[in-house]
Amino acid sequence: MIPLQLTLKNFLSYREASLDFRGLHTACVCGANGAGKSSLLEGITWAIWGESRANTEDDVIHTGAENVRVDFEFICNNQQYRIIRTRQRGKGGSLDFQIASSNGFRSLNAKGLRSTQDLITSSLKLDYDTFVNSAYLRQGRADEFMQRRPNERKQILADLLKLEQYEELANQAKDLSKLYKGQMQQLEESQDRLKEKLQQKETLITQKKGVVQEIELLQKAQTQAQERLKQLQAVQHQRQNWQQQLSWQKNQYENIGQESKRLKIEQSEVENKLAELKKNLSQEEEINLKYQQFMSLQQKEESLSAKFPTYQNLQQQKQKLEQEIFKHTNELKLQLQKNISRLENLQQQEQEVQQIVSNSAEVETALEKLQECRQRLSELDQLQHQVAPLLQRRYTLTREIEGRKARLTAKLEQLQEEQVKLFIEIDKVPEVRQEVLTVDSQIQELEKKQVYQQRVKEKGTERKARKKQLEDSQVIIEKQIQDLAKKLDLLVIPEATCPLCEQELDEHHRDHVIAKTQTQQREMQEQIWQIKESIAVCERELQCLRSEYSQLTEELIAYSSLQQYFGQLEAQLEASGDIKIKLTKIRSEILEIEAALSSGDYAPEGQNELKYLEEELKNLNYEEQTHAIVRAEEKRWRWAEIKQAKLEEANRRQVKINEEKPNLLERIYFLETELEELQKSSDIQKQIEAVEQSLEELSYDAIVHQNLRATIRQEQKAQFHYQQLQEAKQQYPQWQEKLKAVEQRLKFQQDNAATIQQQIDQTLMQIESLEDYAEVIEELELTIQNNREKLDDLLAKKGSFEQSLQQIESLKQEYIDNQQQLKEYKKQCRVYKELAQAFGKNGIQALMIENVLPQLEAETNQILSRLTGNQLHVQFLTQKSSKTNRQKAAAKLIDTLDIVIADARGTRSYETYSGGEAFRINFSIRLALAKLLAQRAGTSLQMLIVDEGFGTQDVEGCDRLIAAINTIASEFACILTVTHMPQFKEAFQHRIEVRKTNEGSQLILSH
Repeated sequence: MIPLQLTLKNFLSYREASLDFRGLHTACVCGANGAGKSSLLEGITWAIWGESRANTEDDVIHTGAENVRVDFEFICNNQQYRIIRTRQRGKGGSLDFQIASSNGFRSLNAKGLRSTQDLITSSLKLDYDTFVNSAYLRQGRADEFMQRRPNERKQILADLLKLEQYEELANQAKDLSKLYKGQMQQLEESQDRLKEKLQQKETLITQKKGVVQEIELLQKAQTQAQERLKQLQAVQHQRQNWQQQLSWQKNQYENIGQESKRLKIEQSEVENKLAELKKNLSQEEEINLKYQQFMSLQQKEESLSAKFPTYQNLQQQKQKLEQEIFKHTNELKLQLQKNISRLENLQQQEQEVQQIVSNSAEVETALEKLQECRQRLSELDQLQHQVAPLLQRRYTLTREIEGRKARLTAKLEQLQEEQVKLFIEIDKVPEVRQEVLTVDSQIQELEKKQVYQQRVKEKGTERKARKKQLEDSQVIIEKQIQDLAKKLDLLVIPEATCPLCEQELDEHHRDHVIAKTQTQQREMQEQIWQIKESIAVCERELQCLRSEYSQLTEELIAYSSLQQYFGQLEAQLEASGDIKIKLTKIRSEILEIEAALSSGDYAPEGQNELKYLEEELKNLNYEEQTHAIVRAEEKRWRWAEIKQAKLEEANRRQVKINEEKPNLLERIYFLETELEELQKSSDIQKQIEAVEQSLEELSYDAIVHQNLRATIRQEQKAQFHYQQLQEAKQQYPQWQEKLKAVEQRLKFQQDNAATIQQQIDQTLMQIESLEDYAEVIEELELTIQNNREKLDDLLAKKGSFEQSLQQIESLKQEYIDNQQQLKEYKKQCRVYKELAQAFGKNGIQALMIENVLPQLEAETNQILSRLTGNQLHVQFLTQKSSKTNRQKAAAKLIDTLDIVIADARGTRSYETYSGGEAFRINFSIRLALAKLLAQRAGTSLQMLIVDEGFGTQDVEGCDRLIAAINTIASEFACILTVTHMPQFKEAFQHRIEVRKTNEGSQLILSH
């Protein structure tokens, strides 16, 4: 990655800044602490990966700003890119990834910010962690690579070497191995099932033979049963025929009985009908009279019905004519109304025109004033062209002066707020002092108790020593008593010698010695009693001292926390001194700002230029107020032009009105005349009068017609009774004939019933002469049915066995083919399993890391030897034992990436080296990593950043670092070093000076 251009806006300490990297090879980014040197480099990482040292995403936005934007152009893999990242405070951000083309930059954005970020990382083939662990030695994090766990170091190195492709191949090989393993397992299960089926062949052959024997026996028994069934069925068939004949005869007998009953019912109905007809015939005169009256009413109704269509037609004609005359009347009224409205409109327009024309003199006067205003306005416009640049500059200067004043005011308010806060802190000082005194008194009390506890402890020690002395004295005296007892035992013996001088003792001397010895024994026994009493006293005192010591220990538990709290309070009191100093400084600043604001002593250059501009404007004697008044006056008289145009338009309208008004009056008179004629003497009105005359001549009354129809509906039953009478005259002879026929058929059915009863008796005698084989036949049929079902089952079993045997024959080839396929699956599974291991972390990846580590180690030691004068040496270990010393017999090696550091005194841990030595070690490893990546073809890393690496070094160490950087400079496109130490500026080709101003950090590029 080769940087080309970095543009910052509201990023951390920068308001607006831009840095062009073109032409920069080795450059030093220098400036005071806090000037914004690291922020410049953080802008690169934030633009590419959205990562920075800020705790939250909004912290990268400059104080007081609402948004941030960073543009970064660079070259990667011979292709120019540009990344634009922005963010709104409290809201989301945006990311634009662009690539250079012949028509400028075009966007490569994916769907969503995260997808675009992934696209950037994949295009650079470098993520943030890898970058900060190789080519970017961040301020305070130069030991980033060393502080990582061994397995994380190995993963970082793997990412740098682009070993993820082998990891992908390993995962693919694992997936294929699992696939073939699953297929192999499925095939093995299938083979087991096939093997079980093939082993069933002999069993199936034996079972088939048994089924064939059962089929032969069952078929023979089935033939015998069928022959017996045929014989019995012939006899039973004859018996069934006679039974069917008997059943038919019985049915005939029942049918004849039912027919006889029906005929009797029919005979009764015919007799009833004849009686009814005879009753109607008896009312013939009355029915004929009512029928004649009904016919008369019907003739009247037919006469009225004949007039009704004519009446209806005349009514429709009348209605149609009335609608037509109503339509013409409405049309004429509508036209008349339109013409009247138009006439009224013309009259109104004529009034307006007369009003406009009446103001013609006033309009001419206003036009003259308008010309005068426009001439004056033209003169002021020319003067304004001269004054406008001066006014613009005056406005700019005024804004700058006001801005300076506003910044001073804002700073004054900020300082006043800080002053109030400091006053609040100072007000808390008495409370803190009182708290300090309280805590101090508590600590003094505890210290006194601590001294007393020490005294108690010393007293207890003394009592223990006294008790020990007494116990030792008791032991000595008890031993002396035992010696005296032994002496007495010797003195009791006759002719005993003196136990002291070993001379012979006479009786007197023996008694004297015995008495003396007994006296000593008694005295010693008294001493023992005294000693025991003293020991008991000491034990009681020790118990009291122990209890008191335990109580004091519990009371002294709070001593350490009180001391810590006391230290915090003292720190607050010490800070109060700093607060007072700071308050004094703030007060002086407030007084200076207030003096500047009150006297106006700020932005002197701007104020001087402003005075000069005021004099120039005064000489030109241009007043914008006068210009505005003249312009307003010109606008005020513009109505004259509008009125003049309206006056001309009014004259034209008056001509048109004079032409149109007589025609409208004539048209209105004509429409009124036509409307009056239409309602009195028009053809349509005459037609209406003729239709009304025809209706009078027709003499048709709809109400009379309606009442007549109601009467006819009421008398409708007379016609029905007349029809019934006519039908009765016709039907009475027919019903008499029908009664005779029914009586004859009834006699015939009774004769047939007697004949069929004789036939039934004969058929019963024939049935009784044959035996009933129905149950035997049913049992035979059931037996034959069961045998048939068994035979079907046996034949099905035989077919199933034959099919199974055929299937087994076909499964043999499938089993052989599956065996071949199984061998192939095992081979593929083994191959891909070995490939997964080969491509995995313990295969090619570990091998590549182990191959590159010697080069990395040699390069690191080469750089480290320059930096330390051959005093330090590093070694990379990729494996270590997984067991303790007691388990070394079964120890296994595990993968790691430990870094062993050795000096003249031997191997030591990384933490024991000084800050300068640790940085040289870190710098050597990181520099070797960057150099290694630059040499390898797999990455495009061509940039090295060293942030604040000289602060921990002495003069000799800094010289060695600079020499090491210059040595590898040819292998990188851009090397940036960051330092706040001014004595190292001249050691680099270019210098990027960072200065902190009120407008934010500023960049100055120098050679």
